Amino acid sequence: MDMVLWGVLPYLTIAVLVGGTVWRYRYDKFGWTTRSSQLYESRLLRIGSPLFHFGILLVLIGHIGGLVVPESWTEALGISEGLYHFNALLFGGIAGLCTLVGILILVYRRRRTGPVFMATTRNDKLMYVLLVGAIVLGLWTTLVSVGAGSEAHNYRETVSPWFRSIFTLRPDVEAMAEAPLQFKLHTLMGMALFALWPFSRLVHAFTAPLHYLFRPYIVYRSRDSVAGARPNRAGWSPVGTRDRDPRR
Repeated sequence: MDMVLWGVLPYLTIAVLVGGTVWRYRYDKFGWTTRSSQLYESRLLRIGSPLFHFGILLVLIGHIGGLVVPESWTEALGISEGLYHFNALLFGGIAGLCTLVGILILVYRRRRTGPVFMATTRNDKLMYVLLVGAIVLGLWTTLVSVGAGSEAHNYRETVSPWFRSIFTLRPDVEAMAEAPLQFKLHTLMGMALFALWPFSRLVHAFTAPLHYLFRPYIVYRSRDSVAGARPNRAGWSPVGTRDRDPRR
């Protein structure tokens, strides 16, 4: 079972994620959207959406740092495991809490706002279940680590080597098998979420408008009134029509 879960399932998830994204982009470009519902309700959206998006961004950065960066690298920089663990729990806990509050506000808004709820598909409901589940399980691992104190499990010795070994095509199944239950459940929920990703509204994350940060300034110039130029005309001037009595 460990070989299936930690040696086969990750590659199936990657295949579905990559293949599904390519298929969605080729055959459903017009559906590649968040299906915004801001028109129906904006008060709760203005609170929940920034909390969720900024929180999930910090969570993503924390996961990349914890899973991709080896423990030996941070120790070489003079960062002890205790200091790293403390910062990971502090900032990870804050980011996870913000993400959870944001997604709960969005779920409440979607359930309580009639037009928004009517536009909610079964796919959306499954997406919210997996999102909330992954966030709750992630916070659970954080709370367990806080409660364990110095005896907390060091996931950088089990989960992180397993994650990096996937991309070297030599999955370290034994390392992941030694991780506690909460880490395994969090990982499985994450893989289920990534498998659903290309077929849900989450796919819009792959086309974030980052180019707006680097595009040149747009310069607006007014038309100069010079000799020989076309005379300016009022926008509502009648063109090719006769004035008529509005009572007719």
